[in-house]
Amino acid sequence: MGDLLKQGSDWLESQRTRHASRTVTYQRGGQSVQLAATIGQTLFEIDTGTGLQERFEARDFLVLAVELVLGGNATLPARGDRILETDGATTFTYEVMAPGKEPHFRYSDPYRKTLRIHTKQVAEAAT
Repeated sequence: MGDLLKQGSDWLESQRTRHASRTVTYQRGGQSVQLAATIGQTLFEIDTGTGLQERFEARDFLVLAVELVLGGNATLPARGDRILETDGATTFTYEVMAPGKEPHFRYSDPYRKTLRIHTKQVAEAAT
């Protein structure tokens, strides 16, 4: 008998990708790949050390790790990469980043199947 939790997680990820995602373009330099991404968000609260808290809201893209392939090589997200998302007649550009020393991505499941990529919008253009 196999790992029932992993089988259930695999099934849930396939359903998320099939029914709760949209196509985005992931770019690094001159390389790009089309990915099915589910949109999410993360709210970071950073202590500035001066008694103030800074809040940073990231737009997250949840993608299957095996689909993030650039130049024929499987890769992980890197700070500065770009994600383009088209909504109607507008294309939004997001840069992979996170505030301070926070990680710019994390795995979203215990089996490392899904990446949660943190971004911030850096551009908007009519298509």
